[in-house]
Amino acid sequence: MCFMQRYPWGRLAMAVENGEERKQLDAAEIGAIAHLYRGEVYRSTLWRTRLDTTTNWAVVTLGIALSIAFSSPAASPLPLILVGVLIFFFLMLEARRYRYFNVWRARCRWMELHFFAPMLHDGNLHMEEGWQRVLAEDYWRPTHHVSMAVAIGRRIRRNYFWILLIQSTAYLGKLFVHPDPLTSAPQLIDRATIGPVQGQYVLGLGAIYCLTWGVISLLSWRDDRNRAKTRPARSGMG
Repeated sequence: MCFMQRYPWGRLAMAVENGEERKQLDAAEIGAIAHLYRGEVYRSTLWRTRLDTTTNWAVVTLGIALSIAFSSPAASPLPLILVGVLIFFFLMLEARRYRYFNVWRARCRWMELHFFAPMLHDGNLHMEEGWQRVLAEDYWRPTHHVSMAVAIGRRIRRNYFWILLIQSTAYLGKLFVHPDPLTSAPQLIDRATIGPVQGQYVLGLGAIYCLTWGVISLLSWRDDRNRAKTRPARSGMG
């Protein structure tokens, strides 16, 4: 009973079980939710801008590495490898930001689906569906709606796939054409050598680097698909 008294939706659920009429939102409460929606849209927009910032950083650093590596035939392809470290850092930072952005986005989408859309279509908020309890629970106990791995996979699929593809293609293209067009496989290994690290190990680490991001994005895609299949409502939080 203490739990029911503490949380409004607990009292609401108890009233429904007792056969009492469900409370309807008045004009002041609807206005408060409208202001809440505006606040969530603002936070969602702010964090979306932060996502664009990290993507821009990754693109700019890759562009600088391309300029240095292709500035002359004698230039080293090493900048194209070192920029991978920065891309990794930007990807981790963007995935972290995405987890926060996803919270605000999910709340906005939840209110659009269950508050504004029914009100516009039916003239009824359909409080009997209990959507307000899900939203209240998310405010009482806020948490990330997706894991870090899922966030990384989503950012790779939507942005970083192309950045990594350009990086890998440019690196191999540099080895193929500079300082002279490639004529044999052993020559490729010699060109990939970095100091004491032999070329086959450099190429192998590069393949593992690309394969790792590919596996993460694939697992993230499968997780999103399974979540969509098992989701009981039309839309879920996250």
